[in-house]
This record gives sequence, structure tokens and C-alpha cells, in this order.
Amino acid sequence: MDTSALIDSLHPLEIKVLLTLGRCLPGTALESERLAEAAELEPSQLSMAIEWLLAKSLIAVQTETVTPIVSLTKVGEEYYRTTSPIERVLAAAREATGTGKRLTIPDLQSQDGLDPSDVSKAVGRLKKEGVLLIIQGGCIETTGRPSSTADALRTLLGQVQESPKELAGFTGIHRQVIEDYAVKRGNAKEPFRIDERVARSFVLSQDGISAAAQLLTQGVAEEVSQLSPDLLKDGSWRHKRFRKYTISLRPPRIGTGKKHPYREFLDTVKTKLVSMGFQEMRGALVETEFWDMDALFMPQFHPARDIHDVYFVKAPSHAAAIAKPFLSRVAKVHEDGADTGSTGWGYSFDRERAKRLVLRSQGTAVSARTLAASPNIPGKYFSIARCFRYDQVDATHATDFFQVEGIVLGEDINFRTLLGLLNLFAREVAQAKEVKFLPAYFPFTEPSVEMHVRHPRLGWMELGGAGLFRSEVTLPLGVTVPVIAWGLGLDRMAMVALGIHDIRELFTDNLELIRTTRGQL
Repeated sequence: MDTSALIDSLHPLEIKVLLTLGRCLPGTALESERLAEAAELEPSQLSMAIEWLLAKSLIAVQTETVTPIVSLTKVGEEYYRTTSPIERVLAAAREATGTGKRLTIPDLQSQDGLDPSDVSKAVGRLKKEGVLLIIQGGCIETTGRPSSTADALRTLLGQVQESPKELAGFTGIHRQVIEDYAVKRGNAKEPFRIDERVARSFVLSQDGISAAAQLLTQGVAEEVSQLSPDLLKDGSWRHKRFRKYTISLRPPRIGTGKKHPYREFLDTVKTKLVSMGFQEMRGALVETEFWDMDALFMPQFHPARDIHDVYFVKAPSHAAAIAKPFLSRVAKVHEDGADTGSTGWGYSFDRERAKRLVLRSQGTAVSARTLAASPNIPGKYFSIARCFRYDQVDATHATDFFQVEGIVLGEDINFRTLLGLLNLFAREVAQAKEVKFLPAYFPFTEPSVEMHVRHPRLGWMELGGAGLFRSEVTLPLGVTVPVIAWGLGLDRMAMVALGIHDIRELFTDNLELIRTTRGQL
């Protein structure tokens, strides 16, 4: 071992400990308290120096003694100032017995400051000692015997309150009471705490003896961490010891504040859509079946409704009314097609069911309301909508999720326009390298398409559906021009863009993951 190089790497605290041990007789061990006093170090400073020296094998632990120490918890301090549950139960039982009153366990549990568990434990202990009896009717009465537990507990609270004591100093019933009423895993509401005080003594190792001897021989120059003009002027730097720096070590990472990566992703999506000329649509999380499904030409009886396994609101269960004239128009389209050129679904539309309240299952409900609110023509609209569906949670599914919903209205809008926009979203927002479109069916669009992108780890993944709104959707809402619409899963788009392999990680509180996930597109 290169002793000189080792000494150069020592911290001033380590040097103090080595010199203190080196001045002792060979093989002499010092306990922590004596070592701290001799080296003139605070306990925290000594602890750091000891750990560093142990890691460098310059000192060794000669002896280690573990001593259980008894102290009071906050609960114990409260018991000392007032009374413990066992004392209160015993006093209440003696009073009831002396006056002939009826006393039951529920009576005790109803007293302020007594938990049911405290009462049960106290009654059980006093019954075991033969101090209490449970007589007919569940009443409690005393036998006249004293309680060794209550007496010992009161004595111990006074003794330990003065200062923490070694457990070995207690014997018999006192030691048993301390162990029975000490804090344990799953039972923190106890008056005593038993902590282990570890006392260690340290001795120099062979390498430590060599290092200490060299330090004692050559002496220790004052350590300087920074070269100053004064040191250069008077030449005193020649007699100083400069602290060495290891530049190969990685600096500590500073955990600066930042937005959650998914929140930042959502903000970026919104910024990009606004910069493309889209106006934002907003809607409530609680929606009626009318706007969530009926206005989108989803029949009330058809299996197509099953793709939206919604959460129903318990109270209030129904909205007071649906805006006119949309309820009657949509009902007419469902029943016979009205003036849309369609035959409708051919059933009797249930207007009361249309008022039923649900958690929004698709962002298209926001688009339906926008179409009914006299939108600009031509016009481009989008919404980042939180939706809810009953689903099995896994790596790509969640019970609540964000959709980016959009519509474009205009005389010249067609299916080719839609495909171009979808391709743009996939590459700009999801940062997808591969995109494909597949034919699809939705009750409210014709033609319809699904967009899929390739996730680098999970493979092909559906992002959502799109299409041209049918006339059965647009005409009852007062729109006569073509409308293209899409609803894409923002959570899945974020998985691709952020390199996340599990959708649940988007909502994680794992700080390490949040700090290391790339949040900007």
C-alpha cells in the first residue's frame, strides 16, 4: 500500500481519528464516546470519519455491545401526566362496584380518550390477574385485589420519565410490564420504547498503524481547499496541505422542479393544435346518454353501445331536460331517419333514457355539443377530453384516459383530408415512425378508419378511430356541410412519444421515473 498516497486522500476528520488512536499504546481500543472526546469531534463528525476509515480498512471494530434502552413515547408521557387506560378502567370498575352501579365494556368504550382496543387490553389483563370479573349481563365488578400491572406501570412511568434506563436494570414484574407495553410492529400506541444502543470500540489496523505513524512523524500541514492571492504573495502555500479532488467522480444530481412528463406532453399537444389554427372545445365530465351516444346515432338497443361500457351516475341519475329542438330531432332520426335520407334504426326512442347521466365515455360527445352550438364554417376544433370506461387495466388499457378529439367542417372536406391530418398527428404528436390505417366501423361515421402506430417495444398499437360524420349526426344538430372527426388515445400516443412501456407509468408518483422521463416532444 502506498501510505503517502493514502494519507493525501484522507479527510481532516479521518486524520483526527487516526492521530488520536495513534497516540495510544499499540493495540489500545477506544470506545466511541472516549474517541469523540479525545479527537474533539461531534458525534455526527465521528460517525462519518469512522465509516470512511472502516471502508478504507484503516481501523477495525474490536468490540460491539448492544444495550436495550427503555424510554417513554409521547403516549407514555401523556400517561405519566394523566392516567393510563388500565388505571382508568380499574378506577371506573372500583367506583361502580362501590356505588352498586352497572358498568359494561361498552360503557367504558364510550368514555372520552379510551379506544376500544385499550379497553379490551386493560380488561383482559385485569381479568387475568383476578382483579375484575365479568358477571351476568356483561357487567364488570372488582374482586378487591390490587393490580400488580397497574401499580408497576405507574412506578415505571415515573422512573423512565426522569431519564431513559437500561432494560437490564429492571427485573420481575417491572421488566414484564415494560416488554408487554413496549412499541411493536403494528402496535405503535404504547407507553414504552425499547431501543438498542450500540457501543463499539475501535483499534488501528496494520495499515492504520503505518498511516498514523507517518502522520505523527511528518506532522499535519494546515489543509487549504482554495488557492488565494495572499498564499501566493507570501509563499505560505509551500507549507500548506491542499485538499485533493477526484474529478472522475460523478457530481451529485440536483433534483430540480419540473412538470410531470405527461402534463408537459398534454400542454405540448395543445400548443401544437392551437398553432395549426384549431380552436379548443370544452365539456363536462358528467354527460347525458343523449350527447354521449344518442346524438352520435348510436342506437339504444344495438350491441355497438357495448363498446362504451360506461359508469352510470348514482345521484342524480338523470338530467332535468335535453336542449330543444335536438332531443326531438335525434329521436326522429333514430326512429325513421327523418329527412336525412336514412331509414333510421326503426325503434321507439326512449326519451327518458336519453337523460340518464354517465361519466363521459368518449370525447366525441364534446364534438356533438359543438356541432349543435352553431360552429364556424369552415372551422377546425379540438378537445383534450378525459374519458371513462369500465375496462381491465393492463399495459395499454386504463379505466380513465385522455382523448384528443377533433372535427373539421367545410364544403371541400373529404376523406383524403382526414387521412392527411391523422398521419400528421401520428408523426408530430406521437413521434411515430410507422403508421398504418385499417377499415373500421363506427355508428356515427362513414367511411370509418382506425389508425395504428408501431410502438418500439409493444408492437402495433391502435390509437383510435376517425371518419366522416354521417348525415344522421350532422343534420339533426343543424350542420349541412361535410364534417371529419377523430378521437385518438392521447395516453397511447404519449407512450410512444415518451418511450413508456406501461400506460400506468403516465400517472406514477415515482419521482425517479418522473425525473428521468423525457418530457418534451
